[in-house]
Amino acid sequence: MRKSLLILLLFSSFGLFSCEEKEIVTEVAPIELSIDMVDSLDLEILGNPLMASVNKEGSLISFFDFPSSETIITNSNGEILGQFSKKEDTPDAYGFKLELPVLWGEDRVILIGMRGIFIYDLDGNMIKKIDHAEAMGSAGSMSMPGLTAKIVRLEGKEYLMTKSFRSRDTYPGEQKFYDTYKAVELVDLETGEMQDFGPFEADTKFLDGMGYVQSDYAPAFHVRNGKLYLSHGSDPILYIYDFSAEEAKLDTAIHLAIPDFYEVEGLPRSEFSPGNVTINGGTAAIRNILIQDGKVLVHYYPGIDPKIMEEARALWSTGKEEEGEAIYNKAASETKPGILVFDEKSLNYLGTLSFPTGINPSGFMADDNFLYFQRTPDPDVEEDFLRIYKKKLTEK
Repeated sequence: MRKSLLILLLFSSFGLFSCEEKEIVTEVAPIELSIDMVDSLDLEILGNPLMASVNKEGSLISFFDFPSSETIITNSNGEILGQFSKKEDTPDAYGFKLELPVLWGEDRVILIGMRGIFIYDLDGNMIKKIDHAEAMGSAGSMSMPGLTAKIVRLEGKEYLMTKSFRSRDTYPGEQKFYDTYKAVELVDLETGEMQDFGPFEADTKFLDGMGYVQSDYAPAFHVRNGKLYLSHGSDPILYIYDFSAEEAKLDTAIHLAIPDFYEVEGLPRSEFSPGNVTINGGTAAIRNILIQDGKVLVHYYPGIDPKIMEEARALWSTGKEEEGEAIYNKAASETKPGILVFDEKSLNYLGTLSFPTGINPSGFMADDNFLYFQRTPDPDVEEDFLRIYKKKLTEK
């Protein structure tokens, strides 16, 4: 597998804003970063399960198979250690899936559904159930590698961080929704207590008076060294908060300059109604944030041109499904995600990396040291395995 190498741009600049909105423009000398192959593993199983999460140690990997609703856990060699489904109507079933399965340590997996947060052992035996902060009404699910809940550490204690699913007795057709919105939920896995964080800040597009659907603002987030890194989906701003289990205080906002990033436009709020959830997988978005080796990695998906999306929808609506699907698939194949790289301490922009070739462009996941990408299956060959590439971000 060729390593994906990019000589990073000279004198590229981003706007950094403190909470006082003082603008600072930074310039950096060129460096070389590459995403190098370290290892690969093959999961020998029929079907095409989606790579979901890896534990911090890199010893366990979880997958989710949609046709069977099975959670699959393997070791780093691809050997299946656990495989179970909880779609039955039983007390230990999580209900409609809201997040991909999240590994916790060496022996637990967490599934989040409409019925609550469920902690299982690797065989699917329920260890604990945590109720949601509010009774669930309606919600949607976006399933992409790396876009799921995370185990985070604060002051030596591990918590679960997930998207917040609180309704707050409102919906996106009301101003109250935007005034009260919080992006993420921090869950104390011992007590079940929850605290939500990440409002729409004053500079966000989501306070422009228009209405937005769930996939427009679906958050990406990461916690490291007392900092919460947060982006609201299609709004290309990286917010950095001083963070504890009790509060988040905005420190810095980085306005991201991403070429060909199709920011969504809002809809009239009159088009929204309570209980309806819309998700568009082709929307431009920040999909993942993580930190490795002193570098902040921000994975972005630039989105499909809205004009092409409208053309495809028009064909579908007139019964020309195949033509619409062909236009959509062509546009999706030409849409190239990337990874913005910043220095963790100075927040200087270091450059942008392209995704390696031959892998699922929807996303990737990471442990404390490595990146994991899911290989795209050969469309012309029936395969009975799934291959995962283990890679390392290195500086030359």
